[in-house]
Amino acid sequence: MKVIKWLDEHFEETFLVFFLVLISCITMLQIIARTFFAALSWPEEFCRYCWIWSVFISLPYTMRKGNMLRVNVLVDLLPTKARNAINIVIDLINTVVMALFFNGSITVIQNALNSGRTSPAMELPMAAVYICLLIGFGLGFIRGIQQIVLHVMNFNKKELTTLEQAMADAAEEAAAAKGDLEGGAN
Repeated sequence: MKVIKWLDEHFEETFLVFFLVLISCITMLQIIARTFFAALSWPEEFCRYCWIWSVFISLPYTMRKGNMLRVNVLVDLLPTKARNAINIVIDLINTVVMALFFNGSITVIQNALNSGRTSPAMELPMAAVYICLLIGFGLGFIRGIQQIVLHVMNFNKKELTTLEQAMADAAEEAAAAKGDLEGGAN
């Protein structure tokens, strides 16, 4: 049960950190190679594909964290139940869009497999690059369902407005920073 809870909370961010570290290391390798030897042909392409994977893995991560880009000014003025109903509708729309994109990504991957195209520098099958679409939209669909369930289960609970959430986050960060400063002084 602990493993499932950990995966639910950290699956996407683990991959995002991994890709960031990988991009940093490969970029450093390319800098060293250019400085002391000859430029390598594959690092730029490899890093580009890692960035693309990061974008599609960050999609379900933002859904899980509730950080999808949206303007809440008008929603924040509504009563709690109306606000929660709008959140459920938005979650439903996001989930349907993820399902449609997931279905479309299957077609994209099939076309890439049928064409046999490879990347120029690494000669990696393009279908391997496009798998990130399937994973990102598939996880986005799952995260969308999770958000719907969470919003339905907490329908009568008051959700913080954007301003209240920003103030709570700032207070939490200030307390953490204060704790770090006091801990470092000892």
